[in-house]
Amino acid sequence: MFSMSEKELGKKWDKCLADGAIKLGTGLGLGIVFSVLFFKRHTWPISLGSGVGLGMAYANCQNDLRLHYLQHRGQKD
Repeated sequence: MFSMSEKELGKKWDKCLADGAIKLGTGLGLGIVFSVLFFKRHTWPISLGSGVGLGMAYANCQNDLRLHYLQHRGQKD
């Protein structure tokens, strides 16, 4: 069975948190812009943009954390 060191896990969590902050901020910013320019200051574009950003960050983080435990076709043990 594969095991991940605490240092590797910490680096992956740091990367996940940074990615989440960037994607949340980008989604929030785009939501605000679309809300002001196109949707007459409704709040749903802000919520949608933030949710999409967090969802993308969650999917990336989930993939990064699972990647260590997946066995690739080219590798044989």
